[in-house]
Amino acid sequence: KLYPRVKVQIRRCQSSKIPVEIREGDLEMGVISYDPQDDRLVALTIYTDHLACVVSPRHCLARRRSVSITDLGKETFIAHSVVSPYKEVVLREFERMRVPLRRDVELPTIEAIRKMVQRNQGVAFLPRMCVEEEIAQGTLREVHVSELQAERKIRLVYPAGRTLSHAGRAFLAMLEHRTV
Repeated sequence: KLYPRVKVQIRRCQSSKIPVEIREGDLEMGVISYDPQDDRLVALTIYTDHLACVVSPRHCLARRRSVSITDLGKETFIAHSVVSPYKEVVLREFERMRVPLRRDVELPTIEAIRKMVQRNQGVAFLPRMCVEEEIAQGTLREVHVSELQAERKIRLVYPAGRTLSHAGRAFLAMLEHRTV
């Protein structure tokens, strides 16, 4: 509304490719959920999220506000097939607690995982921002896992040494003045 002549193109790709495409000039900016650790890029945190353990409202854990990793040892997990630092955090914590993590199903999209959990076919760890609506509507329940605090910082990434376009600068200014 503020910039009616600005055209925004949103492109979805593997997050590991975004920093490379920005450095090579194929993208002006991108959004990722990890620190690219690259001095040639600016990574501005624009949102903080966390991993949520979600279950169907019909699941036996749905009425519990909090569970331990030990409680989850017998559950069937529906996992994201994409490599992610947050997936590694979950795997390491289960390993540290010596609790088996039964990942019988791995799916390529969060949407597919969410639907299987809603059908009570397993439980999952998903970004809270991706299941907020379902939790609010009661089609999913979030269960706090006492040993697992996986915070996710969502970052806007852009080149450190290159001048952004007018639209890019306006977008950045809008984000910097917004409280998240």
